[in-house]
Amino acid sequence: MMKLPIRRGWGMRLSLWRVLFILCVATLPAMGWGHGVEESDALFLEQSSGTQILPFIYLGAKHMVTGYDHLLFLVGVIFFLFRMKDIGVYVSLFALGHSVTLLFGVLSNVHVNPYIVDAIIGLSVVYKALDNLGAYQRWFGVQPNTKLAVLIFGFFHGFGLATKLQDFTLSEDGLVANILAFNVGVELGQLLALGAILIVMNYWRKTDAFSRQAFAANTALMACGFLLTGYQLTGLVFSV
Repeated sequence: MMKLPIRRGWGMRLSLWRVLFILCVATLPAMGWGHGVEESDALFLEQSSGTQILPFIYLGAKHMVTGYDHLLFLVGVIFFLFRMKDIGVYVSLFALGHSVTLLFGVLSNVHVNPYIVDAIIGLSVVYKALDNLGAYQRWFGVQPNTKLAVLIFGFFHGFGLATKLQDFTLSEDGLVANILAFNVGVELGQLLALGAILIVMNYWRKTDAFSRQAFAANTALMACGFLLTGYQLTGLVFSV
């Protein structure tokens, strides 16, 4: 997997302050609505009873496509993956991780603090951006197992999905089938999002600007991760 060495100069058209400004403007409003559950969807979840396969597939897909934290991590994971085989392996590990903890968390009624989980999800974005920048090799002289890291962070992302559903009183009638359908929807949504991301990435990689802009992009990705983490930790403090 390709890595970018950390360097002092940007060598980019955008300054660091301009990048961070754009991130703050673009990301902070999204935190308020992008990963929650819309009122109409929440009403359906509270009132639904019995097996509702297609609606739960739709809700799962919608939740993943609008889940900016999951998508940012996914962008980081595939940023320097050029072969479809490698993309398939890493995305499958991520899918396995979040499927296991999503199903386990909801069906076993295991609750975790949503602010802490979402803060760790934000740090997963930071981790992957630093990995892409070659930070661990430069700072510590070691390269973490990237496949294992993606799987482990996938577990946290799955708990993050589970906490959203646990906010509602779900009917026990058809619960297993509905949660499985929701998980199928999450995977379908991930494939749709991945397809769109790959189209953009492949076009970008063919341009001469990619090699110059990759450092700035991963720095921006890291900044997004810190913003997400800070947002959740702030929520944790004020929720106590």
